[in-house]
Amino acid sequence: MAERVVLAYSGGLDTSVAIRWLKEKYGYDVVTLTIDLGGKDVAGVREKALEVGAVKAEVVDAGELFARSYVFPALKAGAVYQGQYPLATALGRPLIASLLAEVAMEEAATAVAHGCTGKGNDQVRFEVSLAALAPQLKVVAPAREWGMTREETIHYARERDIPVPVTVSSPYSTDENLWGRSIECGVLEDPWAEPPEDAYSWTRSVTAAPEQPVYVEIGFEQGVPALLDGRERGASALLTELNTLAGEHGVGRIDHIEDRLVGIKSREVYEAPAATVLLQAHAALESLTLSRQQLRFKEGVAQEYAALIYDGLWFSAMRHDLDAYVESTQRFVSGKVRVKLLKGAATVVGRRAPHSLYNHGLATYDKGDEFDQSAASGFIHLWGLPLKVQAQSQLREEDDR
Repeated sequence: MAERVVLAYSGGLDTSVAIRWLKEKYGYDVVTLTIDLGGKDVAGVREKALEVGAVKAEVVDAGELFARSYVFPALKAGAVYQGQYPLATALGRPLIASLLAEVAMEEAATAVAHGCTGKGNDQVRFEVSLAALAPQLKVVAPAREWGMTREETIHYARERDIPVPVTVSSPYSTDENLWGRSIECGVLEDPWAEPPEDAYSWTRSVTAAPEQPVYVEIGFEQGVPALLDGRERGASALLTELNTLAGEHGVGRIDHIEDRLVGIKSREVYEAPAATVLLQAHAALESLTLSRQQLRFKEGVAQEYAALIYDGLWFSAMRHDLDAYVESTQRFVSGKVRVKLLKGAATVVGRRAPHSLYNHGLATYDKGDEFDQSAASGFIHLWGLPLKVQAQSQLREEDDR
């Protein structure tokens, strides 16, 4: 009886070819596992896997779990890699790895497989997560082992009548979930070339976006978005609706040079309409409800949190430690934020919170000003006293040299 391998199956080129390759190369019976994290049409993926040669094909709807247990913790942390990437694909990998391990146990499989190449980040995320969750499982990486170019992989598929969603002339590789869509390969590998419109799927171009703005109001409860324009929404539904709305106004296109975990720079293109809006809205609400010291320290936490996600360390003790601090900061991050969507821009134009630290009486320059301006001179004297003393004792002497 052949050994079983559970393959993380997207229905794309590499994983479709991998079904046949795993059978031909190792003699495995291949069980495919497709995880629906939202944002992608998985209709027909089970039938396609069986047609290509899988002995069994599983499809799991994990959109709500992904949004609540992975996306929203990252949102509360303010995690954005290198200031631009909201970590959509990176956040999905640890969840897929955990479900791969579960199904492998159920199927009595001896191995799991993924479709990552040896140049990308996802191979690290999958394998490090699996090492933490199920170290007894062998991990096979067909696309890393077979050594075929993208064009050769397409020809391999054609020779074996494997249906694939790409062509040599349009070779985009994409990944989609509720938090964003990544697009790679083809002309996008040239950092000088502007991404063509056919690379985008979720967002309109700025020129094609509506001329009039739309306003959206987002309600947060302890850092978690729960209301959209006053209506309660489940996590998955809220992200889906906001992706559509913001995408229609051209919001969420990201094009940047990214430092991959494996040591190379790459040109990355993303669409992240909901992520772009929610990250800005959440930060705006935090500006009302967190102190200056909390905000400053949380900036460092956000960078560490983003790095852990990007580097595949979701199941680390460090991530749990950071979660504890982030959760503490979100106790009073409840309220509403109003965002204007217009021609590719998401602009926060209003925010309010029941536990806001903004005091109008102290901030206003008009009638009703409660700020005691007479106290300012004493404050300035004491604040600047250490600098004054050091300047008189040390800095002037250095300047004279």
